[in-house]
Amino acid sequence: MTDPKEDHDIPAESTEDTNHDPHFEPIVCLPEQDVKTLEEDEEELFRMRAKLYRFACENDPPEWKERGTGDVKLLKHKEKGTIRLLMRRDRTLKICANHNIMPMMELKPNAGSDRAWVWNTLADYADECPKPELLAIRFLNSENAQKFKAKFEECKEEVKKNQEGTGETDGTNKVAKKLEELSVKDKASDEKKEEDKKETEKKDEKDVKVEEKN
Repeated sequence: MTDPKEDHDIPAESTEDTNHDPHFEPIVCLPEQDVKTLEEDEEELFRMRAKLYRFACENDPPEWKERGTGDVKLLKHKEKGTIRLLMRRDRTLKICANHNIMPMMELKPNAGSDRAWVWNTLADYADECPKPELLAIRFLNSENAQKFKAKFEECKEEVKKNQEGTGETDGTNKVAKKLEELSVKDKASDEKKEEDKKETEKKDEKDVKVEEKN
């Protein structure tokens, strides 16, 4: 005779409770909305997964800080013809790099790595407000890194031709020249201040020696 305590079958009511999946209607129904990313007016020229870094010069001492991992894209505007580099972090899709490709940009190999590149941009909009950044990007292997460089250089040439066709190159060169002139003036001003400072120090030393003799 079987002991009732050894009967491990789940009672019928418990089985129903386990399978019960209640459905609740939402209190407020929110309509679906299309979110604009500004990529709708652009053509995707390149996409590849990578890891991005920025040089945090504000730190003491300055150091490389990881900015995010995700797909780096090169996007061309269908009307303006401009090309920008855009990168979003995985999952959150937060922008970690967003700047136009310019002819003067140069990809430099990162020390000791054949799968990473370093470059400067005068205005990156990842944090909405434009600011100059020194960025580095690392790919899975050297082959992917070379593919990115090839497309990056191709985009630079395309932007250069587009600027020459619209006459923007002269404007860009003038701005660069003005900045160079300002830099030279600042340097000359600093040198003059340094000379004046040395002259003042020499004069003070002479005055001290005269006082000591008296």
